[in-house]
Amino acid sequence: MIRRILPLLPAAFALLSLIAGAPALADDVKLPPSMAMTAYDTGTAGFNITVGVGKMMKDKYGTDVRVLPAGNDVARLAPLRAKRAVASAMGTGTYFAQEGVFEFGARDWGPQPLQLLLSSVDCNGASLGVAADTGVKQISDLKGKRIGFVVGAPSLNQNSLAVLAFGGLTKGDVKIVEFASYGAMWKGLINNDTDAAFATTITGPAKEAETSPRGIVWPPLPKNDPAGWERMKKISPFFFPHLTTCGAGISPEKPVELGNFPYPIYVAYAGQPADLVYAITRAMIDGYDAYKDAAPGASGLATSRQTKNWVVPVHPGAVKALKEAGQWSAEQEAHNNALLKRQEVLALAWAD
Repeated sequence: MIRRILPLLPAAFALLSLIAGAPALADDVKLPPSMAMTAYDTGTAGFNITVGVGKMMKDKYGTDVRVLPAGNDVARLAPLRAKRAVASAMGTGTYFAQEGVFEFGARDWGPQPLQLLLSSVDCNGASLGVAADTGVKQISDLKGKRIGFVVGAPSLNQNSLAVLAFGGLTKGDVKIVEFASYGAMWKGLINNDTDAAFATTITGPAKEAETSPRGIVWPPLPKNDPAGWERMKKISPFFFPHLTTCGAGISPEKPVELGNFPYPIYVAYAGQPADLVYAITRAMIDGYDAYKDAAPGASGLATSRQTKNWVVPVHPGAVKALKEAGQWSAEQEAHNNALLKRQEVLALAWAD
């Protein structure tokens, strides 16, 4: 590939300069020479996809992307808030951070003005993976079993409770086992320290569990159980029914009815310059073919597969890129403006 080498801006910036340095190959996409993104632990779906995106940016735009692994939601967002990273591959912790609830209800956090770039919905699902040697066949069978929780990760813990609610169970019906990180929780399942852990079906640790002596199963969340889905959505309203055809122990020939939501969800703070967010989003759109097969779930980042009118707004820079891709509508614009206004109200209410 022929690359045009243009003068760099003065190098008086830290690693994550938010001002574009080396211009990209496309005239209207200018990325900084280096930047960092955060994701869950190494080997997870979000981490692997982000590595694929980073390789594309290096090959196509000459930008070095560091992927910083973090074991929980707070740890993923702390580098963004400190401006040591520009974006994060988050999950539903995005929503909890925006709302300022659970771990983000602490005085030094509160509602966080997070806004979306792109998100992925693919063939995978998201639910409680259960060690096969437990004999669990359906969610209600988890009564009395050990459920993994991660300190500082409401997206994992609340979603675990939501899945339990599908089966008519509450926190009091199970034994909660806390771990320091997502990776540690899944190691705990493999080592027989817990019986179930929440994840997307394509995460690396779930594949590891599948090949371990314990094995793994995903108790179904049937779409035709409206009462179960009502209980589940009361706790985690962002879930939707999804026929899962890929992941640990799952294939198109052996699909499982589970739930899903966008993951990974690439987010940045509202204060990130629109030009920078536009450049990152546009690069991810234009370079899609180069990374869509880099890791399971990456193909779900296609613009045509973006979740419409979700619970967190899209960053203005990303809106510009989606408009140029023909994937934005007047209805989305109205919905997005309402969500942006809501973030302002949340911030004012917290300050008061």
